[in-house]
Amino acid sequence: MVLVCFVIDLRSLPPQLLRDVKQSLLELANFYAISSESESLRDKIGLCYVFRNRISSSDELKIAYSPSPRGNFDLRDFHHAVNHLPTDSFLPEIDDPGADLKLSNILSDQVLYSWGVDKDIVRKVIVLSSCFPQYVDSHLQKSLMDAADKCVSVEFLLFEQKSGHLTDTLQNVSNFLRSISDLDNCSLQTYLPNVRVLHGLVKQWIEDLKDDMEKPLQARFLFKTNLVGSMNQISCNLYVSVNKIVDGFSPCQTCRCHGMLLEDGIRNKIHGYSCPVTGHGLETCNVIESSVKVGEKTLLFLPSFQSSMKFQRIASIDFHVIERINLGSLSEACHEVEAASDDIDQLELNAQVFQGLCSALHSLDQGLVCSSNCNIETMREVAFHCYYILQPSDNGPMLLRDQRKSLVFLTSIDVFFLQLLRKFGTPFKPPCQRLN
Repeated sequence: MVLVCFVIDLRSLPPQLLRDVKQSLLELANFYAISSESESLRDKIGLCYVFRNRISSSDELKIAYSPSPRGNFDLRDFHHAVNHLPTDSFLPEIDDPGADLKLSNILSDQVLYSWGVDKDIVRKVIVLSSCFPQYVDSHLQKSLMDAADKCVSVEFLLFEQKSGHLTDTLQNVSNFLRSISDLDNCSLQTYLPNVRVLHGLVKQWIEDLKDDMEKPLQARFLFKTNLVGSMNQISCNLYVSVNKIVDGFSPCQTCRCHGMLLEDGIRNKIHGYSCPVTGHGLETCNVIESSVKVGEKTLLFLPSFQSSMKFQRIASIDFHVIERINLGSLSEACHEVEAASDDIDQLELNAQVFQGLCSALHSLDQGLVCSSNCNIETMREVAFHCYYILQPSDNGPMLLRDQRKSLVFLTSIDVFFLQLLRKFGTPFKPPCQRLN
């Protein structure tokens, strides 16, 4: 379980950048709120901000939203906290290298360590600022080291700003990076203050929050011919890189006489069906099995053949590889792949074939056209075929792209396979590189 605490340095963020950051936090909260189909959602987001008190001229830390120890995530309260962040705290002169980020106050038993009661919780602090202190003082250094002992990671996100003394700013960043270089739990990333950059960060953050909510989907890519020996398939894990669509359609039963919903399915099966309007008993032929409930108040009556469709979510997907194509064209047919020795352990072989196929396709700038009877948007089986393009990367996971809407999904072999690759250290050299 990952708990994320955002720390916003309001002193260093210009008004326009602050508006974009606030919008990104609202989007993150919205995505997180719909990421689970269950009614309860663990509260795993904290929000703090640092500002300068104009009366005392001192830097202060405020907690805008703190997760409840055993409560559910409150989307309304989080929106309220983000929308009410002070908008007049920007100080153009904050590029003073001695600016205090108040991290020692956050990394304490009163704030971060009091959030979350689970023993296996992993805490992450994300600091957003356009200026960091030139050096890390001994007090903050000790807090960061203690955080490392408690498995707390700290990410410093620096948004680059136009400055008349850019050289000094770069020197300050270099000194700060050198100060945290010995801390394995700390990292520094620089970004342009761009809306697209923030959208990318939101995707990263939502994956951090979702990593313990859903397991990767098991997928198999089935080939027409054997790849190695008698092996004609590759097993892998399927990770969704964007938030999937929550299917609001649920199967139900209705009476044929009035089209009313038969709600108590268990009682109906035991005592027989009855019309909700008249209370009269219903024969099986007077019960519509192919009805679908949309939301809370809408019913759809589908053709009778639809009742055989599988509405339940699936645990694994089979993709049938149709052909190999140039990524810049859709005209090249698939070539056969020569067989290799089949005396290698099955798991290692699967990993090597995956890596070899990925490398070969990348070198040829080609992909694979696949079909499946699963709609990955809703993770449900459908009555028609869906088509996808499997695209390789240089040395890692592959991308599975929906041909119709270009929605990207990430496929990756299991971590165990990667460990096997590192252990044996024998990369698979696929014969398809000789198909010219």
